[in-house]
Amino acid sequence: METKDMMMTSMLAMDKGENQGERDKGREEVEVGGEEEVNGRLMLADGLAERGTKSLSSGSGHPQVSNGFTTTTTSTSPQSPREEPGSAACSGGTAPGPGGGGSTGSSVPSGGLRTLVVQQTSLEKPRETWNKKMDFLLSVIGYAVDLGNVWRFPYICYQNGGGAFLLPYMLMAVFGGVPLFYMELALGQFHRSGCISIWKHICPIFKGIGFAICIIALYIAFYYNTIMAWALYYLLSSFRPTLPWSSCSNSWNTVNCNSYMSTDSNVSWSNSSTSPAEEFYTRHVLQVHLSPGLHQLGAVSWQLALCLLFIFTIVYFSIWKGVKTSGKVVWVTATFPYLVLLVLLVRGATLPGAWRGVVFYLKPDWGKLMSTTVWIDAAAQIFFSLGPGFGVLLAFASYNPFHNNCYKDALVTSSVNCLTSFLSGFVIFTVLGYMAEMRKQDVGSVAKDAGPSLLFIIYAEAIANMPAATFFSIIFFLMIIMLGLDSTFAGLEGVITAMLDEFPHLLVKRREWFVFGLVCVCYLGALTTLTYGGAYVVKLFEEYATGPAVITVVLLEVIAVSWFYGTKRFCNDIKLMLGFSPGWFWRVCWVAICPCFLLFIIISFLAFPPEVRLFDYQFPPWTTVLGYCIGMSSFICVPAYMVYHLLTAKGTFKQRLLKSITAEPSSAQHRDFIVTNAV
Repeated sequence: METKDMMMTSMLAMDKGENQGERDKGREEVEVGGEEEVNGRLMLADGLAERGTKSLSSGSGHPQVSNGFTTTTTSTSPQSPREEPGSAACSGGTAPGPGGGGSTGSSVPSGGLRTLVVQQTSLEKPRETWNKKMDFLLSVIGYAVDLGNVWRFPYICYQNGGGAFLLPYMLMAVFGGVPLFYMELALGQFHRSGCISIWKHICPIFKGIGFAICIIALYIAFYYNTIMAWALYYLLSSFRPTLPWSSCSNSWNTVNCNSYMSTDSNVSWSNSSTSPAEEFYTRHVLQVHLSPGLHQLGAVSWQLALCLLFIFTIVYFSIWKGVKTSGKVVWVTATFPYLVLLVLLVRGATLPGAWRGVVFYLKPDWGKLMSTTVWIDAAAQIFFSLGPGFGVLLAFASYNPFHNNCYKDALVTSSVNCLTSFLSGFVIFTVLGYMAEMRKQDVGSVAKDAGPSLLFIIYAEAIANMPAATFFSIIFFLMIIMLGLDSTFAGLEGVITAMLDEFPHLLVKRREWFVFGLVCVCYLGALTTLTYGGAYVVKLFEEYATGPAVITVVLLEVIAVSWFYGTKRFCNDIKLMLGFSPGWFWRVCWVAICPCFLLFIIISFLAFPPEVRLFDYQFPPWTTVLGYCIGMSSFICVPAYMVYHLLTAKGTFKQRLLKSITAEPSSAQHRDFIVTNAV
C-alpha cells in the first residue's frame, strides 16, 4: 500500500512538472515530496515508478530519461555556469526505500533503488563554441597584437627613455593592463553574453556601456581598415622587379626628391629633401597634395576604394559563420606575422649600422622617469595594446567551455603581446640604424615619425634599398595586412556577438545577412578616409573617436563590476569556473588600482590634449571640437540609457533605483541535468 501511495505521488509530481515545462518553453522542474534545491538544481528523494517514467519520456520538448541499476555520477556540461562539484550527483549515497530503510545505489538488487538521470532540453539553439582551445588563444593573440605593436611601441619606447621606459611599462601592465584583461575574459566566460546583454547579470543601469562599445567599434572599423587598404596597394605595387618607391623618375615625384643608395657618393641629404618612398606614399597612394585640409577632402581614390572592398570581402567571409570560421582563419593570420618578424629581424641584424639603432632603442635614460609624460604614455600604450573595453574579450570568452582556465589564458596572451611589442622594436630599429648609416645622420633624426609613416615611408624605403627588395616588400606588407585583419575580425565579432545576444529571435537565424549589412555600413563609413584628404580623417578618428571614450567606458565597467556587482561575488563566480578564487592582489587591483590607473589616463588626456599634426598640416581648432563631439557621440549612450532605464521602470524612484543596480538572476538555460533516485 505504501508503495502504491508513493507511485501516485510521483505521477502527480510529474504532471505538475509537465505543466511547468510547457510554461517555461521546454525547461522543467520536477517537484516531489522531500525535494532539495542545490544551485538551481532539484535533488529528488522520492521515486519515480515505471508509469511515471513513461510519461516523462513521451512528447517533444520533455526530458529524456535513462535509468539503470548502477549509480550514475553526472557532471554537468562544461558550459554550465551555475554548478558546484557534486551538486548534480547522488552517487554513493543512500536513499529511503519503500520500507524506509537505506539502500546504496551502487549495489542494489533488481527492483531496488535506481538512479534516474533527467537531462533537460531547451528549445533554444545551444551556444556556439570554439573548435579547439588554440582557436581561442590565437584569436585573442591576433586581436591584441596589432599594428600598434609594430609602429607605436618602438616609437614610444625610444621617445621616453629607451630601456628605462620598460620599467613604467611593466608596472602599468602588471597593475593595470593584465587585471583588466583577466576581468573581461572571466566575465565573458561566466555569463556567456556579449557586451550589451551581459549587463543585466551585472548592473542593468550600466547597459549603455554595451551600446557605447559597439559605436566605438564602428568608428574603429571606419579608419582602421583603410590602413590595410594602403598596405594592399603597396603589396600589389611590389610585384615588379624594381619597387616604384626606389627612384625619383616617376610622374608623381618632385624636384625635392632625393634618391640615394649606399653606392651614391654624390648624393647628400638635406632638411628640404624628400625620399622616393615619402613621395610615393603622400603623392601617389594618399594624394594628400590634392586636398588643402579637412574642410575640403576632395574626391574618393578609386584605387584605394577597390583595395578596401577586397579587404572587407576577406573580412566578411572570415566571420560570417562565427568563430567556427574565424577560428580557422587565425591559424594563418596570427602566426604568419611572427614568421615575418623573425625573418626581418635576422635580415635587419645583418645590415650595416643596425647596432646604432639597437643602442638608440634600448639605451636607458633614467632621468626621463621623472617626467609625467613617460608614465602617461606607458599607461596608454599597455591599455590600447591589450585592448580591454572593446567588447572583444567578452565576446571571445563567451564561446569558451565554462571550466576553461581563463586565468592562465590571460597571463599567456598578455605576456605574448608584450613580448611581441618588444621584439618589434628590434625589427624596426635595426632598420632605422641602417637608414641613419646611409644618410649619415643620427638615428633620432631618421626616427622622427610615428604611426603609419614609420611603416609606409621609413621601413618601405629601407626595404627598397635591400638586396631581394621585392621579396622582403611582399612579406612585409602581407604581415601588415594580416596584423590588421586579426584585429578587424575581433572588433566586428564583438559587435556581432553583442547584437545577436541582445536580439536573438531577430538576428540569430539571419547572422549572415546581419554581418553583410554590418560590413556594408563599415565600408560606406570608411569612404571619407579614401578621399584625397582621407589621411587627415584617419588621424582625427585615431586621436579623438576611440581613445578618451573607450577609457571612460572601461572605467565605468570596472566600477560597475567591482563596486556594484561586488568583488566578492565576482570572485565566487570565478571560483565556480576555475575551482579557485582570485587572490588579494587581483581583488585590490579591481577595486582600487585599476580605477586609479584609468582615471590617471583620462585626467592626463584632458590636461594635456594632443597636438594633432600630420605631414605639414596643422589641424585647426575647430577640428578639436569636432573630435570631442565624435568621442562623445558614443559615450552619450551611457547616461542616456541610465535615464531611459529609470523612466521606464515601475515603482517609486527608490524602487526603480534599487532595481536598476540589482543584477537579474541567470536564466534556466544553464541547468543541464537533474539526478533523481527512484524505486
